[in-house]
Amino acid sequence: MSTSASKLDHLRTEGDINLSPHRHRFQAEHLSSATRKLLAKDAQHFLHQAMSTPCLNALRSAEGAWIEDVEGRRYLDFHGNNVHQIGFRHPHVIAAIKAQLDTLPFCTRRYTNEPAIQLAAKLSARGPGDLRRVLFAPGGATAIGMALKLARAVTGRFKTISLWDAFHGASLDALSVGGERSFCEAAGPLLPGCEHAPPPDPSHCPFRCGKECNLACADYLEYILEHQGDVAAVVAETVRNVPIIPPPDYWQRIRAACDRHGALLILDEIPIGLGRTGRFFAFEYFGVVPDMVVLGKGLGGGIFPLAGILAREQFNVAAERSLGHYTHEKNPAACAAGLATLEVIEQGRLVERAAELGARTLADLRRRLAGHPLVREVRGLGLLLGVEVGRAGSNGHDEAERVMYAALRRGLNFKVSKGNVLTFAPPLNVAESELDQAWTRLRAALDAVASNLA
Repeated sequence: MSTSASKLDHLRTEGDINLSPHRHRFQAEHLSSATRKLLAKDAQHFLHQAMSTPCLNALRSAEGAWIEDVEGRRYLDFHGNNVHQIGFRHPHVIAAIKAQLDTLPFCTRRYTNEPAIQLAAKLSARGPGDLRRVLFAPGGATAIGMALKLARAVTGRFKTISLWDAFHGASLDALSVGGERSFCEAAGPLLPGCEHAPPPDPSHCPFRCGKECNLACADYLEYILEHQGDVAAVVAETVRNVPIIPPPDYWQRIRAACDRHGALLILDEIPIGLGRTGRFFAFEYFGVVPDMVVLGKGLGGGIFPLAGILAREQFNVAAERSLGHYTHEKNPAACAAGLATLEVIEQGRLVERAAELGARTLADLRRRLAGHPLVREVRGLGLLLGVEVGRAGSNGHDEAERVMYAALRRGLNFKVSKGNVLTFAPPLNVAESELDQAWTRLRAALDAVASNLA
């Protein structure tokens, strides 16, 4: 395989691949010369990086479940970088931010403010068990870093175990505990002591458990815990955003293993928390309480970058060191947005809605796509849904990319994960008519690609 072909295959995570001929064809056919000139200016000024710059298109507005490009084309956005649990530009969040800007737009470090305290108290009240202590950060990767530092302070150890294929952020520490090959390779040498284990992926089990899962993956993770002997924490996504949904007993087995070997359990719910799965915290499905949970993405209402950790009360032991110390860790405008976001979720009963609507939507999507020659599996939890695609004997990467661009031409935006999984994360307040539009457009895109490949 050539170097460029190998690089292309490793950049399939998002489907937005600068090297792809499908991308260039889409831009040439779909975008005006004025938009392409705008994209060229963007590419002129920003550092280029995989899956980000040069950009695919340019936007001028976003509202609810919709984004609109500079040429006036509207797309149902079921990607949203997982920030729009309550949709884009929610009026309650906008009003809260505007009101905050009139009084205290920024809080100098060493001082506190009412919105930050209220948001911390609200999250503490939602935390089960003794998950009571909060620390905010300006992004998910930095929140992961804080969790790792706190785990070192609590245990006196530095090693971690995390899962292959996981993504915890793009900073060096977050990449080191992550497991996506394309990101890890691009970072160069990673932090020492970062061990990895196979994920609980029933559809692609490396242990070949067969139809009946025997949780060999959990046994293997405990094997590492036992043989390393000095692991500070197991760090993992409760439900992989693909989605990959663990077997029901998986997290109970890992929780017990961590307790036996003195390791903390840190669960990353940055993209899937705040109700997306049909529970406020996804770990509630599995009957466990982690030692820390990391939140982010939608916490800022789809406007502000805001993340944080929720930790056990007994872990308030690092007063002599800086776990975060970030300039914007108590940004009052961001915290006002977070408060307003939680109010919208609570008042609209969006967690319950995600559970009920998600179950109906999964059944509907399976019905619509049953027997399609490109569809291997349809899975989901709440309003986190995935469609795995690919022809027989194919890894499905080319098919997924073709479907993504075919869907964009029809006004539907989504993410491609693991190279061949079409991943959908609509707002929790999405209208049922918008879901119907999305699945109609998806089916049309799949049919068009299947027809061209026949």
